Amino acid sequence: MATEYEQGYGRLGRPGFGGAGDGEPERRHLLPAGLRAPFEGRTWREFGYLMLSLPVSILMFTFAVTMLSLGAGLLITFLGIPVLAAALAGCRGLGALERARARALLRLDVADPKPVRRPERRGALSWVTALLRSGTSWRHLVYAIVHFPWAVFAFSVAISFWAYGWAMLTYPLWQWVFPMYVGVGGLQLYGDGTHSVYLDNPFEITVTALVGLLITLATPWILRALTTVDRLLVSGLLGPSRLATRVVELESDRGVVVDTAAADLRRIERDLHDGAQARLVALAMDLGLAKEKLAQDPEAAARMVDEAHGEVKTALQELRDLARGIHPAVLTDRGLDAALSAVASRCTVPVQVDVDLPSRPAPAIEGIAYFTVSELLQNISKHAQATRATVDVWRVEDRLLLQVTDDGTGGATAPGSGSAAGARGSGLAGLAERMDAVDGILLVDSPPGGPTRVTAELPWRG
Repeated sequence: MATEYEQGYGRLGRPGFGGAGDGEPERRHLLPAGLRAPFEGRTWREFGYLMLSLPVSILMFTFAVTMLSLGAGLLITFLGIPVLAAALAGCRGLGALERARARALLRLDVADPKPVRRPERRGALSWVTALLRSGTSWRHLVYAIVHFPWAVFAFSVAISFWAYGWAMLTYPLWQWVFPMYVGVGGLQLYGDGTHSVYLDNPFEITVTALVGLLITLATPWILRALTTVDRLLVSGLLGPSRLATRVVELESDRGVVVDTAAADLRRIERDLHDGAQARLVALAMDLGLAKEKLAQDPEAAARMVDEAHGEVKTALQELRDLARGIHPAVLTDRGLDAALSAVASRCTVPVQVDVDLPSRPAPAIEGIAYFTVSELLQNISKHAQATRATVDVWRVEDRLLLQVTDDGTGGATAPGSGSAAGARGSGLAGLAERMDAVDGILLVDSPPGGPTRVTAELPWRG
C-alpha cells in the first residue's frame, strides 16, 4: 500500500516521494515481464478461471432462466412467488461459489454480502418476502444471466489464443507427425484442398514458430484483459452494494469518532484532576495557612505567599498547555503554518517546517493535521533519538498531504501490522483511526536503523 502511494505521488515532484530506492525493494528477475508472463502462475490461474467459466456459467444461466421463467409463468397463481424466491436463493448460493472461485484463481477478495435480513415474523412467507425485497439477491440473478454470453466469448478467445500460440510455437517439435503426400515430399500444417500449400522447409517452420511466439507472448495480456471484465462483474454484482459498504464505513467511523472524543474528554478530566486542580487545592491550603500565620509570623507568611505565587504560575502554565492541547488559539487565528512552527519550537530536536498551502482547509481537517504533527513530533522527542526532523505540508488537488521525517533509529510499526517491534509505533494506531474517521490515510516507512517517514493524507474539506 505504501509503495503504491509513494509511486503515485512521486510523479508530483514532491521531495521525499517516489524515485528509485523508495519503499520496498522490487524483486529482480532475469527475464523481463513480457517474456516470463506465459510461465507465471497468474497466467495459468487466469486461463483456468476462463476455462471453468463456461461450464459454471452454463449451470448458472440454465438454473436462473429456468426458474425465472417458471416463476414468472406461475405468477398467475400463488406458486410463482415461492419459485422466484427459490431462484433468488439458488443464485445467491451459486454466487458464493463464484466468489470462492474468483478468490482462489483471480486473487480477488470480494466480501460476502450481508445475509437476507431476518424477518420479524417467523415463517416461510416472511423469508420469501425478505428474499424478494433483497437487492443483493436480484443482483445475483442478473449476474447469472449476464455472465453467460461473456463467458462464451471469453472462453472462445482464451482457448483460441492459447491453443494456436503454443501449437505454432512448438510446431518444429511435432511437425513430423503429419503424413507425407506422395509426389510432394512435404509435411502439411495448412492446405487449400489441393495440397499446394505446405509448411515444410526450414524457413516456413521458423516463421511459424516465431508467429506462435508472438501469439504466446500476447496471450497473458489478453487473458488479463478478459479477466478484468470478470473482476468487475464479480465485485459489482456479487459483492456488497456500495451504499451498504459506505453505511458500514460511516457507522464504524462514527464509533471511532465517539470513542476518540470520549478518550479526549477522559484525558482532559485526568489532566485537570491530577494537575491543575490538585495544584490549586494545595495552593488554597497554603494561602489559608499563610493567612493564619500573618499576624503571628509575618516572615513565614510572606515565604508561604511567595511559594504560593510560584504555584500559581505553574498552575497557569499547566492550564495553558491543557488549553493548547484542546485547540490552540494560534491555530484558529493564524492557521497551520504558525501553529506547527510553535509546536516545532517545543520539540527537543531541531525541526524544519515547510507549509505550502494556497488557503486554509476545513477547521476539522486543520485540527486533525495539527494534532497529528504534534503527536509525531512528541514521538520523535521521546523515542526517535534523532538529531533533526522535518515537517512538510502541502495540497494536491482536493487532498491535504503532510509528511514528518526524522533521522532517528527507526523501527516504528505501521498501524495494524501486529508487530511488537518497539513501543514507538503504538501511538500510531490512534492517529490512523482518527484519520480513517475522515477518509484519511496514514503511512509509515520506518526501517530498523532509520530514517523514519510518516505520511498522512486528509481530505481538503471534511
